[in-house]
Amino acid sequence: MSQNRPAAISLATTRRRFLAGGAALAGSLAMPALARAEPVKLTVSHFVAPTHGLQLDFLIPWLERIKERSGGEADYEIFAVNSAFGRAERQVDQVRAGVVDIGYGIAGIPRGRFPHTSVMELPFMVDKAGAGTRALWELYETGRLGNEYDGLKVLLLMTHHGGLFHTVERPVEELADLKGLRMRSPSPAVSAMLDYLGASPIGMPPVQIYESLQKRALDGLATTWDLVAAVKANEILRYHTEAGAYTAAFHVVMSEERFSALPKAVRDAIEAESGEALLPRVPAWWDKWDAVGRADALQRGHAVIAVSEEKRAAWRAELQPMTEAYLDGLKAEGVADPHALYETARELVAKYAAA
Repeated sequence: MSQNRPAAISLATTRRRFLAGGAALAGSLAMPALARAEPVKLTVSHFVAPTHGLQLDFLIPWLERIKERSGGEADYEIFAVNSAFGRAERQVDQVRAGVVDIGYGIAGIPRGRFPHTSVMELPFMVDKAGAGTRALWELYETGRLGNEYDGLKVLLLMTHHGGLFHTVERPVEELADLKGLRMRSPSPAVSAMLDYLGASPIGMPPVQIYESLQKRALDGLATTWDLVAAVKANEILRYHTEAGAYTAAFHVVMSEERFSALPKAVRDAIEAESGEALLPRVPAWWDKWDAVGRADALQRGHAVIAVSEEKRAAWRAELQPMTEAYLDGLKAEGVADPHALYETARELVAKYAAA
């Protein structure tokens, strides 16, 4: 104990301290009524550039609507491909681990995670993003995609418009022209198609495409008009076949645990602005994003090869044995009746295409 302690504290001093403490306590009790709580910051990751339409046309406006609808209780921060959270294959893992709150990912990367969803990516299943997206969403809402999204709060599932074949040295005018080519593939279903046609499918995230083309580790790409613009692949590519031969599926998800822990106003805002509310916006996004890549190719004098509906029908028939074999293989990946799922998906796409 200190030997320099004051001998005594006067009654007046004690009373002054008590009154001051009481005033401070009263002030602190009043603070919650006056001070506004800090908004919840939703962290969002994706695997393309921050200048891409995905962020500018989709994510930012969507998150702004959530922010407004929540009464300012939600805010956000976006991490793109140029961040530590921008790897395509890690989007779902980051969400499940709580590293980020919301992730935008592609179903085919990594392989085998969403086998039910991959049915949507089979040859000539989807021509337009609107029909593909609504069909995929209905498959999810009606429980036909198994348990592959268990533990996740699914905010959007979507597809792109029917995909193209883009090549450097020679055009693809018939499916046989793909034989021997090393083609970047976005998913197991597209890889199976390319392999069946004698090409060598190579899975890789978008960030590796340009260098691989430049070094001729790739002869071409199976992808959208959008992606060739996003990764500047038109600087190297020369031929583009508008086959509408396949699609890729994408997801926007957060963990159910994280969603449940959010304030009610934020949960309600996310619910109101996601899922069904986003579906009508998807076609216009893809129209805009694809138009950039196509215009760039035409400006560069590239050959753009149209494929008639009659030829597409013949190509689909040619690829049907490959489709059947792929569906058979999905049984080993936990899909109970892949052929029935495929037929249901086709019926839904046709229904929404005709709407």
